Amino acid sequence: MSEAFARFHPNPGWTAQQTQSQTTQAQAPVTDTVGKHCILELYGCNGARLDDELFLRSAITNAALRAGATLLNLITHSFEPQGVTGLALLAESHISIHTWPESGYAAVDVFTCGDHTMPENACQVLVEELQAQSHLLKSFRRETPCQIAGAEREPYTLN
Repeated sequence: MSEAFARFHPNPGWTAQQTQSQTTQAQAPVTDTVGKHCILELYGCNGARLDDELFLRSAITNAALRAGATLLNLITHSFEPQGVTGLALLAESHISIHTWPESGYAAVDVFTCGDHTMPENACQVLVEELQAQSHLLKSFRRETPCQIAGAEREPYTLN
């Protein structure tokens, strides 16, 4: 658990050459960052916590708060014989979690838009609350396609 959440490379694991070739191959070049997307793998977690739907609802709510996000809705489902899936709808995007208590494993996805949110803080909360013995965190920036970056946005209306 020594991984530093405060420092993120915009495209972890990519070299400058790979990043350039991917940008030139993409049909829509990108400009501004609209948000950050974190993919978190949790290993060696407390199995009882991974199977406790109410505990996970609380942990997800705490994660959203620590990220500085606005929780709009939280849906969870407990499976038989074990496991829970949860989805937090945020004003800024979402947090999702899928658990395998029998393996001590959880897969987490945290995506937030805007400059005021910190999805890495949500990840840290889940690492701690699920008592993960180890984890793997990948993060990348979601970028705005050039076609819409400078465009004036009007409310969508039905004809």
